[in-house]
Amino acid sequence: MGSASPSYKGHRYPVEIISHCVWLYFRFPLSFRKVEELMLERGMIVSHETVRRWCAKFGQAYANGLRRRRPRTGDKWHLDEVFIKINGEQKYLWRAVDADGNGLDILVQNRRDTAAARRFFRRLLKTTRTVPRVVVTDRLRSYGAAHREVMPSVEHRSHKGLNNRAENSHQPTRQRERAMKGFRSIGRAQQFLAAFSGISPHFRPRRHRMTAAHYRTEMTTRFAIWDQITGAASRPTTA
Repeated sequence: MGSASPSYKGHRYPVEIISHCVWLYFRFPLSFRKVEELMLERGMIVSHETVRRWCAKFGQAYANGLRRRRPRTGDKWHLDEVFIKINGEQKYLWRAVDADGNGLDILVQNRRDTAAARRFFRRLLKTTRTVPRVVVTDRLRSYGAAHREVMPSVEHRSHKGLNNRAENSHQPTRQRERAMKGFRSIGRAQQFLAAFSGISPHFRPRRHRMTAAHYRTEMTTRFAIWDQITGAASRPTTA
């Protein structure tokens, strides 16, 4: 079932420009100033600060809309955590994907202890509103302790070799982290990565498994979904 698109009340720019700028920023490794430049080349005068505000306001709403359009979450979850640098300090990015590689959620935390694992498990259950059949993790002991407390009835498989799917899901984040030269705060990292993990994969189908014609058809469908969830598709056309 579809849901209402975000409200653009009070914005003087049309939704097509707003959604396009947000798409550029989250889809490609671009700074706000580079998005400003690309829009200027198209004859649109939009400041980088305006682009920043749009991304902060609409990025997560768009990501949530895309997640609601995805197929039902699989019952086998892969979890992993990696360190990221925030203002020169080491923090941890926790991520969960299902067996098809669809992102379930992310959480940036200071530690990777049992309390952090417990917090992430509870967040996943709340976000997905479902309980998995199997949880696959690496050998970090914190997972086992949190699993026994939060979801003891769920099968837990702990093996580094079984968790490549979750580990591979970090690659786009690593690429973007390098392009952005790191994050400035946990709050900003969480805000960006939560929206990024919802928007970027939508425009990254498994192209190596597709013919050129299939890829173009798939991307046309995905752009149509983007227009629907942003509200661009519902705007009347003018002569």
